[in-house]
Amino acid sequence: MRVVAAMSGGVDSAVAAARAVEAGHEVTGIHLALSRNPASYRSGARGCCTIEDANDARRAADVIGIPFYVWDLSERFHEDVVEDFMDEYAAGRTPNPCLRCNEKIKFAAVLDRALALGFDAVATGHYARLERGDDGLVQLHRAADAGKDQSYVLGVLDQEQLAHSLFPLGDTDKPAVRREAAARGLLVAEKPDSHDICFVADGDNAGWLREKLGERAPNHGGEIVDDASGEVVGHHEGTYAYTIGQRRGLRLGRPAADGRPRFVLDIEPVSGTVRVGPRERLAVHALTGERPRWCGTVPSVLEGPEVTVQLRAHGAEHRAEVRVEGERVEVRLLEPASGIAPGQAVVVYEGTRVVGSATISATQRVPA
Repeated sequence: MRVVAAMSGGVDSAVAAARAVEAGHEVTGIHLALSRNPASYRSGARGCCTIEDANDARRAADVIGIPFYVWDLSERFHEDVVEDFMDEYAAGRTPNPCLRCNEKIKFAAVLDRALALGFDAVATGHYARLERGDDGLVQLHRAADAGKDQSYVLGVLDQEQLAHSLFPLGDTDKPAVRREAAARGLLVAEKPDSHDICFVADGDNAGWLREKLGERAPNHGGEIVDDASGEVVGHHEGTYAYTIGQRRGLRLGRPAADGRPRFVLDIEPVSGTVRVGPRERLAVHALTGERPRWCGTVPSVLEGPEVTVQLRAHGAEHRAEVRVEGERVEVRLLEPASGIAPGQAVVVYEGTRVVGSATISATQRVPA
């Protein structure tokens, strides 16, 4: 096949590109220029969007022996990912920009361009596996290395996108990938992984949001209220600085009567109110998802011992019952989960297979 290898400048995408060549494909490396001002994104080999990363990707392509190009998707990235990130926090929700980038950029904009140019597939360094089901559809599965599994952030991919995707690292663990990179002479073999949001230059999400949203009504200032007593226990400069389940950085002026720590329970951006309370009030037993994305056939009911949901990128699996009603997904958790926030994704699994995902719009807490 003619394959575009998306090369971030890290070790995973470099080895994925090399494996695609080794598999006999005609591979072209591309690096995505996602920042309108590259100097403002992460530096020090910690991101995936810097000039330094582009140079690392180019050197890796030279070693592998494949053509290399830079595709400028900065305007699309800003509109679909950065603006979405700001809008979601302004609305009191907690988005996942990496998941949105996969949906809108890497497997939409990139794949669309690749197919238009006559390529057959896009290869990335994501840790996930693809299998052909008995029904002929391409299935997305968890990676063999559970610690590196990235199927959660790929749960937004539909059948058409999966059919034109390659994940060459799905059956390999990270130490083996680094050893392989070193054996291939790739200088990124020991390059640190990126963990933070690429467009937040110093890793200070709250500070970045304060700069971007600080003067945007109705997010500028408000009260922190004890959920049980209704007492005002502190003040804040913007609801955008808080997420459900947050404990640190609340700067409460009055301790709880029982001396226990408080956590963020609710965020009300219109009134500017942040509600706090004890950890047990974070427990959720059901949730509603909207804007579902299915990897294959649209289900109606999912239940049984193999059905689980994942609610964070590196979170635990939770046994669940799932019912699909058009554009709504109702999830009942068989054991409560804590700190679940609207805006996050719920990704549905059957065993290791990803069924699909939805954006959490509401949660139901365990009764007090």
